Order: sequence, then C-alpha cells, then structure tokens
Amino acid sequence: MSSEILSVLEYMEKEKGIPRADMISTIANALKTAAQKGVNSGQELKIEINPKNGQLHAWAVMKVVDSVSNPKTEIHVEKAQAVKPGALIGEMIEKEVDPSTLGRIAAQTARQAVMQRLRQFEKDRIYDDFKDQVGNIVTGTVRRRERNDLFVDLGKAEAIMPAKEQVPGEEYQPGERIRCLLMEIQSSPRGPEIILSRASPKFVRRLFELEVTEVADGTVKIEAFAREHGCVGVQLHVFGNNTGARALYQRAGYVETSVTMLKRVDE
Repeated sequence: MSSEILSVLEYMEKEKGIPRADMISTIANALKTAAQKGVNSGQELKIEINPKNGQLHAWAVMKVVDSVSNPKTEIHVEKAQAVKPGALIGEMIEKEVDPSTLGRIAAQTARQAVMQRLRQFEKDRIYDDFKDQVGNIVTGTVRRRERNDLFVDLGKAEAIMPAKEQVPGEEYQPGERIRCLLMEIQSSPRGPEIILSRASPKFVRRLFELEVTEVADGTVKIEAFAREHGCVGVQLHVFGNNTGARALYQRAGYVETSVTMLKRVDE
C-alpha cells in the first residue's frame, strides 16, 4: 500500500496542486475511520504516513490494566511494560500493529473516501482560484460544443459559455484561444460551474478598460454604454477631450468589437 499511497501523494501534489500534508491527513483519517468500522471496530487507532516514501504506520491506543476485560482497548500491565518500559496502570500507551491487519474491506472503503475527499479538494480549489476573477477577462482554449454550449479550458478548470452568452455569427473552433468575461461561478451537484460570456456589454467594457490607454489612464471616461444583446456593435457615450475621444475611436478596432456611435459628453 505504501507505493500506492506515494503515487497518490505525488500525483495530487504535482498535477492538482494539493499540498502533500493535506493529502496525508485525508488518507490517514479515511483509513482510521474505515478500520474502526471494520475488523478493528471498537479499537482506538493512530495512523501516520511518511511523507517521503508513503510508508504507513498504525498503532492501537490501549489502556494499561491489571485485569483485561476488553482486549481491543486494554492491555495487561506486564505486556504494556514490554512495549513501554515503566508503563503504569491507568496509563494510555500506543502499541504498533501491522497495517495489513486493518482489513481489505477497510482499505477499499478508505480508497472510496479518499476519492470523495479528492473531488471535494478539486471543487474547493476551482472556486478559490477563480472567485476573485469574476467580472474580469479570462483567456482560454475552446475544447468542444455540447447542445450549443461551448466548453472552454481555462487551464486549472473547464468553463462553459452558454448559447445565450455567445455572439451570433462568431465561430469557435476546437483549439482556438479566445477571451471571455468570467460572469459568475454557480454551484452545482458536480461542483463550481464557471460561466463565461462574450455577448454581455460588460465584456466589451472590460476590453476597453484593459486595452485602450485613454480609458485606462482616465483621459477618456465611458459614461454610458449600450449593446444590443448578441450584437457585435456597441454604443459609447464618453467624457473627455476631443483628442482622447478620437483616439478611443481609432483604437476601437483593436478591442474585438466595433463602435457604431461615439459621442462626447461635456461637463
């Protein structure tokens, strides 16, 4: 089992970014819980895993007594002193046990618990990685289309662009790199679901704010913004000097859209 545990630790740490210490705690707790429900029922166990080689060690926590009534939880004082010299009656000691005695069913149950815990780790990590990017532009790779919904690989997670958030006429090919607005993160039975959009007016606004210097430095301020849902063209009402407004219009072609009306608004 040591090699199997080590493989899990290394894979999750390198491929999923899950700290080794977190994985060790998960596996140890799962094994302990499973064992205490199986052949080791009624016995208090302590389980440790070596983070370097995955080696498993297990101990039975037992009470030192002069007359044993429950061999799973108690140990005679003479045997206890062989395990721990000087052990006294009433003291709790740890007696090492062979991990293989934890039971085959316990090991299988533990594997299932570990996989469930791993899935939860991944769900939590997806939310933590993307929660601060809601409302921002993200870049991903188109993977596939299912029922008119587009699935986009963001590197650490897969996101979905519903049909209503796509711009009519735009074609997205598998392998193509695209930029989208991360609209929201929804909860679902399968975990966090990242929702993207290219049809939202906020998408174009963020592109202008990111890529047009006159907007970024405050020379021109977008006072009003309108985009018919699903339409490529946008209408901007800006505040700023004529030079800045003209520059904004000239740069619009670099922001993946077209400006159909650009109007300067005076103070």
